[in-house]
Amino acid sequence: MSSSSGDDLFTPRFFALFAFTFTVFISLFQLLPTAPYRILAIGGSTTAAGLFLGGLTYASALSAPFTGSLVDRLGQRRVLIVTSLIIAVFSAMYAVTTSHVVMIGLVVIHGIFWSGLLTASGAYMAAILPEKRRAEGLGYWGFASVTSIGVAPSFGFFVYHFGWFTLCMEMLALNLLMAFIAWKLPELPPKAPSSAAAPKQGLIEWKALLLSVTMALVSFGYGALTSFSALFADWLGVTPRSLFLIAMAVSMLSGRLLIGRTIDRIGHRRVLFPSLLMSALGLAMTAMSTGPLMLGAAGLVFGLGYGLMWPSFAAFIIGQSGPERRGAAYGAMIAAFDTGIGTGSTVLGMAIQQYGYRPAFVVAAILAAMSVPYFLFVERRQHGGSEITHVE
Repeated sequence: MSSSSGDDLFTPRFFALFAFTFTVFISLFQLLPTAPYRILAIGGSTTAAGLFLGGLTYASALSAPFTGSLVDRLGQRRVLIVTSLIIAVFSAMYAVTTSHVVMIGLVVIHGIFWSGLLTASGAYMAAILPEKRRAEGLGYWGFASVTSIGVAPSFGFFVYHFGWFTLCMEMLALNLLMAFIAWKLPELPPKAPSSAAAPKQGLIEWKALLLSVTMALVSFGYGALTSFSALFADWLGVTPRSLFLIAMAVSMLSGRLLIGRTIDRIGHRRVLFPSLLMSALGLAMTAMSTGPLMLGAAGLVFGLGYGLMWPSFAAFIIGQSGPERRGAAYGAMIAAFDTGIGTGSTVLGMAIQQYGYRPAFVVAAILAAMSVPYFLFVERRQHGGSEITHVE
């Protein structure tokens, strides 16, 4: 049963966690687009720049199934406070680092605590949302990260103009604000294990992890876009350099406002499949972009697909786990998602250096298009040939 009262989505706890998540991603999406420029400035290559995001996401991916289980045991609020404070320490360390090798080493450790933050916040939000409106609520909560994508990169480049140290100190202040908001969140009561979930008490939710490879196939391209869309815009001579990310954020917000309320009613799977295909189309359009109109349109198409894919898939996965296993299920999803981001950022960074931007984005589009047949195959295997069409 949800911890929220009735079918209300917009409770004080919802807005508090929304503010926390907005602050989290304002900080992160200042770091990710500017870090490649910092790495290039201190002697690194585009491959090294890709390894920065790759190191963060690989570490997050490998640790998420385990940190998700720890969240279930330690409590979401406690994990949110501790991880926010530790990430603040990393912001300070990035500020004084002058070696791209050290930066990549630091971000690997950073990624472990990042996975704890993600799984704790996801499990907390799932616990306070009404089950019948879970996808809708997750979509609205996602506005926190989506709006930050539209605002943070441009603001980050503005602050970066005053120096890398200044940018890192500003991110540190945001990390401390995150810890304060998490401290103000009420602790949720522990959940008693349900009989249905009793057999699944291992550290990893394997069924959720295998299904979540669907997300990895799409996030492969998302990782490349996060790291290299600004550099790609520079290569095309497009301004502003954050045009793709801004268009993507606008489209994600619009899609969730117009369609998000109906995801639970339509069915998570019915929304998921066209969303996956639109993500692939957006990547293909990116590869063909020659100017601001095409690049902006690619951002709009990809953003609409990705923006609806995330809440529909998250609600689908969380709906199959017991209340006491939400952290583990969400961690499995984050593990697959971050593996895709890390692989995309690293591999496509190398591909861009060797072959250029367009072939790299074509590969990403092909992998994203494979997500639908993969999902159907794994789901059919897990459920004996039957398809899940109900919504929890």
